[in-house]
Amino acid sequence: MLKVHPHPDYPPEEGRFLRGNDASPAAVAVILNTEAEHIPPDIERLVRAGIESGAALSGTVQTENIGFEKIICNLVANPNIRYLILGGPESAGHLTGEALKAFFSHGVDGKKRIIGTESPHPFLFNIPMEFIDRLRKQVSLIDCQFQSDPVIRQAVWSCYQENPVEFRGYSLYDPGAYPEPPLSGRITWQVTQPWAEPLDEKEREAKKKAQELIEKLKARGDATK
Repeated sequence: MLKVHPHPDYPPEEGRFLRGNDASPAAVAVILNTEAEHIPPDIERLVRAGIESGAALSGTVQTENIGFEKIICNLVANPNIRYLILGGPESAGHLTGEALKAFFSHGVDGKKRIIGTESPHPFLFNIPMEFIDRLRKQVSLIDCQFQSDPVIRQAVWSCYQENPVEFRGYSLYDPGAYPEPPLSGRITWQVTQPWAEPLDEKEREAKKKAQELIEKLKARGDATK
């Protein structure tokens, strides 16, 4: 099957992941539900299982907004990646796993909010719709959440096969690279608190006017000192 070179900037986003075989059809995302400084051994084992069994990238994801945006930027920069294997526990605060499944199933609405999730802040404001649409066309999600590292290894192995194999209800094989050039770009970091972002143009305009008024009041205060 056809394999291509990733974009020269691949992977464009930094994060808590390991880089493996660039020609691999699989990447692994393990949910992290603890502080990044205290990653438990079972999460580390899942990440290592992904990279040791041949994943292109294997790492952790913590948040349902910037965390997802980084994953999307990295995956669309490598057309060889056709599957994202989800592993690990759930995050009680972020509902990261539930949000990722909803993203692949339903996409986002016009406000870049992930459809069909109960996650508290499922907004992808920092990347273009082109990246979001491309990821959902290029990559399929394989749900291995709550499973052990041998299951992650088997999932990656299944994605490598030339002919379809059955894996936990999925029919997996390596279809080759997605037939469009890699996309490259980093998240803009314009919105680091998506829960505070105005949800429509009326709110956005009101926020802009309030900010302008604050700046004017500051300027007057400085002038009287």
